[in-house]
Amino acid sequence: MSSDITEPTLPATEGQMAEIEDAQLGFTRGGEGGATGKTGLAWAWFEWARNPYYILIVIYIFAPYFARDIIGGNLLASGALDGMDPAKAQAVAGAQGQATVAGVTKWAGLIAALTAPFLGAAFDRGLKRKRFLFVCLATMAAASFMLWWAMPGGQGLSVPMIMACLIVAYVAYTYSEVAHNSMLSDAARPEALPGVSGLGLALGNGAATLMFIAIVLLFALPDVMHWPLKQAAFGIDTSKFEQFRLAGPLCAVWIALMIYPFFRYSKDTGIKGTPIYPAFRDGVRGVISTVKRASEHREAFKFLIARTLYADGMAALLAVGAVYVSLFLGWGLIELTVYAIWASMWAVVGGIFGGWLDRRMGPKNALIFELSAIVVIMFYGLSITKETILFGLIPNVELFDWPYFGTLSDLAYLLQGMLIAIFATANISSSRSMVVHVAPPHMRGEFFGLFAIAGTITVWMGPLLIEYFTKWSQDQRIGMSAIALLFFLGLAMLTTINAKDRPAS
Repeated sequence: MSSDITEPTLPATEGQMAEIEDAQLGFTRGGEGGATGKTGLAWAWFEWARNPYYILIVIYIFAPYFARDIIGGNLLASGALDGMDPAKAQAVAGAQGQATVAGVTKWAGLIAALTAPFLGAAFDRGLKRKRFLFVCLATMAAASFMLWWAMPGGQGLSVPMIMACLIVAYVAYTYSEVAHNSMLSDAARPEALPGVSGLGLALGNGAATLMFIAIVLLFALPDVMHWPLKQAAFGIDTSKFEQFRLAGPLCAVWIALMIYPFFRYSKDTGIKGTPIYPAFRDGVRGVISTVKRASEHREAFKFLIARTLYADGMAALLAVGAVYVSLFLGWGLIELTVYAIWASMWAVVGGIFGGWLDRRMGPKNALIFELSAIVVIMFYGLSITKETILFGLIPNVELFDWPYFGTLSDLAYLLQGMLIAIFATANISSSRSMVVHVAPPHMRGEFFGLFAIAGTITVWMGPLLIEYFTKWSQDQRIGMSAIALLFFLGLAMLTTINAKDRPAS
């Protein structure tokens, strides 16, 4: 006996609807294999090719050169500061250089903040990633190569042109980060994703370390000590700042030579033939709708708020750390370059360590542990001066008759750099794993777009706290310690997140 009565069906959940839509569109979500599998290693290899640009250009080599020798040098050479005390003139020139570099970062961050979330949402709607990433990397390489012609005294590129190159490359870097991060969940099986993320950071810092070592041995040390070569290699003229300008072409060529394995083996779940304009149009609508319905993605948005706070504190800490060691320990170019190599080497360990922590503790607990450690390390670093360590408890003494790193304070700060590099890199790895963990599976590209700008929309907050507390206390170290407030607020928000609501699958 047959019956026409059918059992009622329950409404599909958000995840089930996503799976239905994926099947209709032809998506295949979720990766296979581990961190060293073909697709996992290819995803991580992208950072081996791309990340040295950020480390060399944005942090350690070109940006300081641009601020000190082009902006500051041009101001001193113009005669505008003639008659001023030399030390005061140097301080004014340096401040102008720092302000200009900050302006570059501000404009690049603003452009990214206004566009990156929509880009990520377009990827969620089927837009292919690899073709877009090729455009981003080609743009980065071209803008980076142009920096060879960035010279003081009005020669070569004008200051506005140099700033334009830096802004274009920075925005392209951010866009590539959104597209690349949105591919993470498809790079390997879910439980292997923390290891893949950590491996990428380790490879990126490892590549930067190799470049730093080459620059020091081939250009910096021959110029200062005539060792291991009698003069800078390849005819580089250090009197024309070519050792700094070379960083741009070096990063451009590195990207071109190293990126092939990513494009050959990585997994792109986008749909061939997806029209660009409708994908972006629907992406914009989707982001606006997502923000309006924030309560439906409460845990993901709470994490983005937490990340906004602690990422701003992290950025301020890293920037202040370079200023602090230069001021209080009197480190010059050789010391700072060796310090950059040292930190990059340990950042490799940090990438692996972050993946291990994620697997052992889960990304939420790993983040809490990492941020707590960073606060302790930060105050340890602030305790170091030319005279004492640990806020006066241990006197500084000369340990070795070396031209560099001969005092106890020098070695103590190298220890601080090692620990910060490990835990800061682990924090980046855990943060990316957390996005995969709390974001809806079919909206990860969109949330990675929001994630990419979470640390840039409040870039003023850390410097503002430092300025206020320094003026109030008349003590630079107290002023610097104020950024701990951002870490504490970020930690407080992290503790409220229920990460179990969104498994990483």
